[in-house]
Amino acid sequence: MGKRLFWVVIVSVFAVSCGTYRKIQKSQDPELKYNAAKNYFQDKKYSKAASLFDDLSTYYRGTRKAQEILYMLAESYMGQKDYYSAAEHYKIYVKNFPQGDYIRECTYMKGYCNYLLSPDARLDQTYTHEAIAAFEDFVAAFPNSDKVPEAYGYIEELNEKLAYKAYLNAKLYYNLGIYLGNNYRSAIIVAENALKDYPETKYREDLFFLILSAKYKEAVHSVAERKQERYREVVDEYYNYENEFPDGKNIKTAKKYFKEANNHIKE
Repeated sequence: MGKRLFWVVIVSVFAVSCGTYRKIQKSQDPELKYNAAKNYFQDKKYSKAASLFDDLSTYYRGTRKAQEILYMLAESYMGQKDYYSAAEHYKIYVKNFPQGDYIRECTYMKGYCNYLLSPDARLDQTYTHEAIAAFEDFVAAFPNSDKVPEAYGYIEELNEKLAYKAYLNAKLYYNLGIYLGNNYRSAIIVAENALKDYPETKYREDLFFLILSAKYKEAVHSVAERKQERYREVVDEYYNYENEFPDGKNIKTAKKYFKEANNHIKE
């Protein structure tokens, strides 16, 4: 009997709560909605808070409260882990209130939301680029913020993801080989660009070795009149790899390519 009474009380409280929320939603009193939205937010009832702040954003547009409501709306979406909607509203705040009271928080959070939305390296990296741009804007605008080291950390992490994606793209071309053309040359170009864009990447050795391997394969598959030229490129590339990574994980294979290339040059 006690258990049944407990659930009756719970259901009754829930019904009253829902009824109260619906009344607030339908109310024409903006101050009532505003105070209720802030209370719901403090109680971590982010969905209800977001709904009310969204209603209020239209009513208070152009007033002093507009920027606070927009910020709270973004924070409410953040509380729901709706990072896409949160990012959009932080972005709107940054655009509409560049000197606003919450500009520092919104600039940072725009980057952080896009960081959280950044997918696996194999997928489209639009969010990754947007996150980097937002964090760079934050660092430039607020160099003395205690969040700057954190922002730099995220930028480094995201750049590593982009470097890895470039490596995967180069590897894809390499694996395609001579299918429908010379994909080894495409692999070389992609890997070389990655080294220019991300010179400090932890994939640096992998990219160097991929270039060497692609040049070796390109030489192997070249027509007779171009073999000497291609094998000379292999020798040059070997020195690039060996000078930077004398004890590299692929040094044995690199030496093999070097030896074979030299043998062809001497013929």
